[in-house]
Amino acid sequence: MSVPFIEVRGIRKRFPGVLALDNVTARVFPGEVLAIVGENGAGKSTLMKILAGIYLLDAGSMLVEGRAVRFHGVGDALRAGISLIHQELNLAENLSVAANIFLGHERRGFFGGLRNATMDREARTLLKRVGLAEGLVNERVEHLAPGQKQLVEIARALSLAAKLIIMDEPTSSLTQGETDRLYEVIDGLRGGGVAIVYISHRLAEVKRVADRVTVLRDGRNAGELDKADINHDALIKLMVGRDLKQVYPRKPEQQERPPLLTLHDVRYDGGPAHGVSLTVGAGEIVGMAGLVGAGRTELAEAVFGLRRQVAGRITLAGRHVRATRPARAMRAGMVMVPEDRRLNGLILEESISFNLSLPNLDALSVLRFVRHGREQAMGRDMVSWLHIKTPSLAQTVGLLSGGNQQKVVLGKWLARGPKLLILDEPTRGVDVGARGEIYSIIDQLAASGVGIWMISSDMEEVLGMSDRIVVLHEGRVAGELPRSRFSEEAVMRLATGAGAELC
Repeated sequence: MSVPFIEVRGIRKRFPGVLALDNVTARVFPGEVLAIVGENGAGKSTLMKILAGIYLLDAGSMLVEGRAVRFHGVGDALRAGISLIHQELNLAENLSVAANIFLGHERRGFFGGLRNATMDREARTLLKRVGLAEGLVNERVEHLAPGQKQLVEIARALSLAAKLIIMDEPTSSLTQGETDRLYEVIDGLRGGGVAIVYISHRLAEVKRVADRVTVLRDGRNAGELDKADINHDALIKLMVGRDLKQVYPRKPEQQERPPLLTLHDVRYDGGPAHGVSLTVGAGEIVGMAGLVGAGRTELAEAVFGLRRQVAGRITLAGRHVRATRPARAMRAGMVMVPEDRRLNGLILEESISFNLSLPNLDALSVLRFVRHGREQAMGRDMVSWLHIKTPSLAQTVGLLSGGNQQKVVLGKWLARGPKLLILDEPTRGVDVGARGEIYSIIDQLAASGVGIWMISSDMEEVLGMSDRIVVLHEGRVAGELPRSRFSEEAVMRLATGAGAELC
């Protein structure tokens, strides 16, 4: 391990008005997993794209296997043995697994024809190496589970003879079982001498997978931790420059409250044949856990009017609600922050002010004309309350960090003064500093009497934020846990259908 596979020294990268990287140094050795962590905007993505040849560095040097190199594009990085797996997987859904693995570097015969048999044979070998069934070689990618698609991306990187694989938030859409399988594949790659750069906001998995951690803060090196020194507190202190003793607000055991939201035997289009019943009290944070596919998001969408309710009864603040569309749910006092903020929560090309105004046009308009003064005042209030970091309300939302984008989504709904806030994966893709701020906002809302229904795949988040946990298994409430009985084991038993608690 005397010579790193790749090393960057003193690199700088500037964009208009932003110094993204300033004198950053990093290295990764063959057979090593290097985790790169930091808050949103710390420079992780920029560094990753420089290593992959997407961005050109402005200053500094890069060495591959001890030799100075300068990439002028992605092709140079690929030829050097570097492959990048984006968080949003880059697969052709309508093509087979084998076609995806060799897309862009197909095996061809003497006259240029495709050598399909050769590609199928090589693809089977690669699938076996990443732990996928060889029989999937001719399966269309659209039929695969998210975890399988992630492994196909890794197989594709290996088909390019990758010596370094960069993984950007690889577990963000995986079940726990798929995540465990990915860890096994990473362990195998490490044992085979492949270097891995691993980027993640999930500090528990960084501790599980990394041999070493490089921490970035504000585009600069903030520190480095060897495996023996990797722990939650040390990582947070390096990432944010201060101790975060209490990431989650202190939560004493809460007294039982009268229900604000009641679902009685609710069924929805495309859902299971059995109904779902649950309650959320005013000022209560109810965490909803369950494995991917358990029906958490689908149930919330049915309550909010995004899916057709076919049976059952929904009551909010003592009044029957028949939310055939989101507008009705909003008028009843519900709002919903969606799982994918970039696809369903924001118009990225528009300003902060525009996005905050969209659900609030009725309050901001007179005779159907938006009053600019009211719009600006509301925007300033939300930016101040939620601590949205922006030079102005005119800033394009797509240019904000993930944490600030999520605050804009929260802000546009909170401006309505809701009775019930449905949160679907409220901190996905959000750094630890912004997470703490979002948790504080949620806690303030609950203290003011707002009911919070929080869907999350982050076990630490569910355990840390909830007053009560409802667990779904295959569309059914498998059980409920009061705070006094919280544990990861209890949640997972229910999520996997291994037992029932307070059904």
